Order: sequence, then structure tokens, then C-alpha cells
Amino acid sequence: MATSEIYETTFDEDVQTDSSAKQCPECDGRVTTNAVETVCEDCGLVVDERRIDHGPEWRAFDEGKRERTGAPLTATRHDRGLSTEIGRGTDANGNRLSGRKRRQVARMRREQSRGRFQSKAERNLAHGLGEVRRIVSALELSEMIRDQACQLFRSAQNEDLLQGRSIEAMATASVYGACRCDGLSRTLEDVTDPARVEQSRVTNAYKTLNTELGLPAQPVTPSAFVPRLASELDVSDQIRQRARQLAEASESTGATTGVQPSGFAAACLYKAGREDGRWLTQSDIAEVANVSAVTVRTHRDTLDELAV
Repeated sequence: MATSEIYETTFDEDVQTDSSAKQCPECDGRVTTNAVETVCEDCGLVVDERRIDHGPEWRAFDEGKRERTGAPLTATRHDRGLSTEIGRGTDANGNRLSGRKRRQVARMRREQSRGRFQSKAERNLAHGLGEVRRIVSALELSEMIRDQACQLFRSAQNEDLLQGRSIEAMATASVYGACRCDGLSRTLEDVTDPARVEQSRVTNAYKTLNTELGLPAQPVTPSAFVPRLASELDVSDQIRQRARQLAEASESTGATTGVQPSGFAAACLYKAGREDGRWLTQSDIAEVANVSAVTVRTHRDTLDELAV
């Protein structure tokens, strides 16, 4: 029976190699080079200590075509984006594959999908991160919020917060938590609408995240809701600026403490519209803010009392 020998090679940084191409600039002595520095054996002068390649990070195999080693690591994938995707029908140059080659690639793709996840936890992580990306895309949020929400979901799984809770609820709560930490004007109802879970379960998941991880979430102010509501109502910049002034002045007096920020922002827009001569109906503003018309009238009375 034939046997094969495996030779294991190791790299030792202390191994000295001759560098006959150079001589010591001080004493013309013998110079040796290891993995860290180039040293003269006679006088001990360190000739060179930088072994890092400071050239470009791209490679050019063909003229005018630059290639890099791949995309950067990302927190939005369970494997940090290091997985390999096997294509269909064509090779890397766009040429059609033969029937035999397509069948071989199909078998490779099937085996790759089977070995994609190493454990149940990794499968749950992939499912949760996919749900986070879907919700962020539906809400048209930025990539920064997406990355923060994915990292928050990873932290929740590492702290064993997924046990006994829905993956979809925790993913939705991670998106809402990222919005709260960045001060975005997104209510719990807005984040729950594209989710596949009830709002009560998302509320419980967010409370767990906030308690266990200590999120630096700040209260959302009515002034943060004014630009969003003004954009949906298509009002002028003058009304938008006046509504923001009303909201900020009310916040400085403490009148917005404990109130629903979107409802108070709707009342500021209603009052600013009346001052500008544009009669926005309470029902239209309440529908955009997802509150009742009674809430708009109540906060309008508060603004009238403050006389801001």
C-alpha cells in the first residue's frame, strides 16, 4: 500500500538569511535579514526594519483592469461576507458551461448549501440578519442603521437573549433600537408594520435589549418628527421652520414631557399652517402622524396656552 509523507514547514522569525546584495553603510560589514529587520552583524546597525508592502492594494493582471482580493468584512452576514457563491450556467468569464460541467456545478452548489451552517445558532443568526436587512430595506433606512441593527442582533444572540423569544421579534427590536440610539423619528408602529410579528412581542424584545444590553437610547423629541411629517404633508419651508420653532420652544419649557412626540409635532404643523394661511385639516395631519384628531386638538390647546 502506497503511503504519502506530509512535511510540515514552519516559519521562524529569528532565522537569519544572508543579504549579499547589501553591505553595512557604516562599516561595510556583513548584513543579515530576518522577518522583522535587516541588521549588520559587525556593528549591530539596523539597516531596514520595515517589511510591510506599501504598494497599492489592487493587482493588475491585464492592462487597464484592476482586481482586489474581495469585498470588506460586513456585520450583515452570518459569516462576515466570507462565503463563496457558486454561479449558474456560466463561468467567471461569462462563457456557457457544458452540460456535464453544469451538472457538476449543481452538485457542488447543493453540497455547499448543506454545509453552509455549522450549527443551529449560526442558522438562527443568518435568519435574523436576513430579517434585519429586509426591514431596513422596507423602511428605507441608511446602511449605518443596518450595520448597527445587525451588530445589535449579534450581541443579543451572544448574550443568550434569543432563548424563548421569536427571532423575527428580536430582529425588529434591533432595528428599532438602532433607530432610537441614533435619534431617528421612527415609532414602534412604523418599524413593526413591515415585520412578520405582533407589536406586543416586539415591545417585549426591545425592553429585554434595553435592559440587558444597556442601550444608549435617548427620548425622541417632537422636533425630530417635524421634518418627516412636513415632507409627507408637502408643506412649504416656512411652515416647516415655524413648526420646528414651536416644537423646540415647547421642549425647552418641559411641555412635551410624557407626550407622544408624533402627535405634538402634528399639532405644531397644524398651528404653523394656520399662521401661514394654509388650513391643514386636523384629520389629514392626524392620519399622517398616526394619531387621532383629538390628540392634535389637545396639543394645539397646549401650544395656545404657551403662546410660543
